[in-house]
Amino acid sequence: MTSPAEQIDELAPTPLLEPRDGLPDVIADESALATTIRAVAAGTGPVAIDAERASGYRYGQRAYLVQLRRVGAGTAIIDPIACRDLSDLGTVLTDVEWVLHAAMQDLPCLAGVGMRPDTLFDTELVGRLLGFERVGLGTMVETVLGFTLEKGHSGVDWSTRPLPEPWLRYAALDVELLLDLRDALESQLRSSGKEEWARQEFAAIVDSPLPSPRPDPWRRTSGIHKTRKPRQLAVVRALWEVRDGLAQQRDTSPGRVLADAAIIEAALAMPRSRAALAALPTYGNRSARRDLDIWYAAIASAITLRDSDLPQPNPPAEGPPPARSWTERNPLAADRLTSLRSCVAAIADEHTLPSENLLAPDAVRRLAWEPPDDLSSTGLATALAELGARPWQVDLTAKVMSRALVRLRTRQSP
Repeated sequence: MTSPAEQIDELAPTPLLEPRDGLPDVIADESALATTIRAVAAGTGPVAIDAERASGYRYGQRAYLVQLRRVGAGTAIIDPIACRDLSDLGTVLTDVEWVLHAAMQDLPCLAGVGMRPDTLFDTELVGRLLGFERVGLGTMVETVLGFTLEKGHSGVDWSTRPLPEPWLRYAALDVELLLDLRDALESQLRSSGKEEWARQEFAAIVDSPLPSPRPDPWRRTSGIHKTRKPRQLAVVRALWEVRDGLAQQRDTSPGRVLADAAIIEAALAMPRSRAALAALPTYGNRSARRDLDIWYAAIASAITLRDSDLPQPNPPAEGPPPARSWTERNPLAADRLTSLRSCVAAIADEHTLPSENLLAPDAVRRLAWEPPDDLSSTGLATALAELGARPWQVDLTAKVMSRALVRLRTRQSP
């Protein structure tokens, strides 16, 4: 069966170079914002929304530009640094469908300026449900609508003020065709019988809480697997925490204050003097040398910690252990995992969607590690729902997974 993603128009795509209504002025004061809010409130239908962050340049993931487009209101580009509270805009969009691409990326920073949706349509997620091989906005606009978007400014520093006109044009074009894409994808959802799947997925996104801070975020330092001793980990933790504080104070990306590679190199070398730290290759650049005394003080404090205060290499993990260890630790669970993954892959292939969108890999692992006592399809349905599976996912997978687990239990019984 040919997937919607494979039904590509053979005509050459048309470059989209200018917004159809021209490039709007940036909304950068309360009076202009109030005018925009009235215009958006008077518009009709869904609203296309996008946000630009300054990842890699500034601390955190705040929004530095918010773009939206609605029929009857046109396109608006808002500076959320000049207009920090957009809650009034969020209020007039109550019960209005928000159309976003990769909603989970933008919703946290939009919440930071006072905007939360009641209902949404995620074009990237729909692309996955429909079986598109590539789900970037530019690729989907080209595939579905026959236009190409210029993507050369996606990684720029959006905290720059004033923003160059080419960047603003790029930002406006990101919402230019989002409503058209939404309508075309909705038609494909209906024809493929996946419209209800999408509704349930959208509702789950709207209902999901904002991401909470990770426990021990320093453990995500790139290269930390090279450090095997508790005192080395203590150095990683100390440098990471000091770096994070400086980055927040200076409003810059932590990696621009001190690279992860420099943290790991210091943890492995355990320098016992400022000179020894300065001699390390990753501390030879101007940025690292600027704060050399601060880095050495952090290292020295970690080196002199009592053993009881050192971090453990493998803190207790919530949920099953890494699957690579199952064959030795729990071979029966390893067999279940292999079987359940095969089930999910086969069902996903039958319905032309990625396995991870049919059922979250974490849910499959948890079910394989600790299956319910009741392996009937009803028991599996209950277990899947408790693991966060949506009804459409349960309907497709519960019976097949039940049969697989029952067969394994029978085979494994003495």
